[in-house]
Amino acid sequence: MPGTRPLLGIGAPLPGAAGPTERADAARNRQLLLDAAQQLVREQGVDGLTMDALAKRAGVGKGTVFRRFGSRSGLLLALLDHSERKAQEAFMFGPPPLGPGAAPVERLVAFGRARLLDIDVEGELYRAAEVGEARDRYSGAPYLLLKAHVSMLLRQAGVPGEIPLVADSLLGALSAALIMHQMRAQGYTRDQIGDNWEALVRHVVSR
Repeated sequence: MPGTRPLLGIGAPLPGAAGPTERADAARNRQLLLDAAQQLVREQGVDGLTMDALAKRAGVGKGTVFRRFGSRSGLLLALLDHSERKAQEAFMFGPPPLGPGAAPVERLVAFGRARLLDIDVEGELYRAAEVGEARDRYSGAPYLLLKAHVSMLLRQAGVPGEIPLVADSLLGALSAALIMHQMRAQGYTRDQIGDNWEALVRHVVSR
């Protein structure tokens, strides 16, 4: 079940994060709050996620939300960690083609398209994470996990050359800031960007 595997989050324990001795009911309540917060962001954007709005959506008092997350900033950090863990669960353990069981190139294509969907609906969260990580972005656990996954698939596909460099180049095409610029400023659709990602992956693999 999700949450039972040792996934890498976005760093140190966050406000609202589960502790090693957290009661089962408290863990369920945290999960429900974060699921409700994720729905709000997908429906209304990050600006629509307030402590009041989350309390109303989850059917709890605002004090409960503040006690769990401390502040709106704490809530946003916890939500990003929640989203990243769900994404990790999908590509590490989920059904193919994103998860194990499909050919490496198909998994790479599915990985990029899934990442684009996450950025499309929660882009501000991902962009904030990239800006917040700044200098440490490429040495932090979240990026290193994505890089390890892409590197593994590239090796399985028999791609030659310096795999770490190739993986970095591919992941650069999935930067939240770049994707949001392509969608908002350049007018590309998620499908167009996804098709470009697929063409890029197939070109790299066909070498």
